[in-house]
Amino acid sequence: MIAAKGAIIGATMLIPGVSGGTMAMILGIYDRLILSVSTFWQHKLRSLRALLWFCVGAVLGMFLFARPLLHLLESFPLPAGYFFVGAVAGGIPVIYRKAAAGGAFTWRMPVYVLAGVAIVLAMSRLPNLYLSAAEGIWRVAALLLAGVVAAVALVLPGISVSYLLLILGLYDATIQAINRLDLGFLLPLGIGLVGGILLSAKLLDRLMTRYPRPTYLVILGFVLASVPAVFPGLPGDVGQAVLCLLTLAAGFGALYKLSHL
Repeated sequence: MIAAKGAIIGATMLIPGVSGGTMAMILGIYDRLILSVSTFWQHKLRSLRALLWFCVGAVLGMFLFARPLLHLLESFPLPAGYFFVGAVAGGIPVIYRKAAAGGAFTWRMPVYVLAGVAIVLAMSRLPNLYLSAAEGIWRVAALLLAGVVAAVALVLPGISVSYLLLILGLYDATIQAINRLDLGFLLPLGIGLVGGILLSAKLLDRLMTRYPRPTYLVILGFVLASVPAVFPGLPGDVGQAVLCLLTLAAGFGALYKLSHL
């Protein structure tokens, strides 16, 4: 099951604005992945097995669904966009139940949710890294920092890694570096990414263990803030509006049902 869910997450990560962390949270494997990373050295075999199955599924999902997803987004951008909005919304009730478990509604709950929304908005205002003007140690330092920031986006639900790299001005450069296998670019970026994942996953694991309710409410804010990034715009006519509403309902129903498995 973890490989199948990994395939879904891998496929949806190809869509600009969709967060892999959000999909992992919706599909109910987010906690397990964070725990596997944060306790890797204490439980090597168990963590490695879970992470390996997830990675195999994610890579297969990217390869199997990349072309169909791109075709849908190019041929039917609005209906496909509404499907993904519905898919993200379909997982929100599950996250809310986890966040609200074990206590009554208090005034702090919306404050935590708004804090999560504010963090996502703040990250969308990060400064652009002008790497073309950087040389030597400053270029390496900028790439290490970018890797750490990208890792935080990868771990936190509601924040798209591709979108964050675009904000930092590194999306095109990263794609070109991958195509050219530019190790001078990819190595420091990868080191920052791995280090950031280890640090942020361990911190998140501690927060979810010690302060589960506030942490899940902030994560709920992350997910809510990710919906506008996926929203494709308003339909142009009545027929298109009906189709978009149907795909919205289909996305919501599919992910709502899947999140309960």
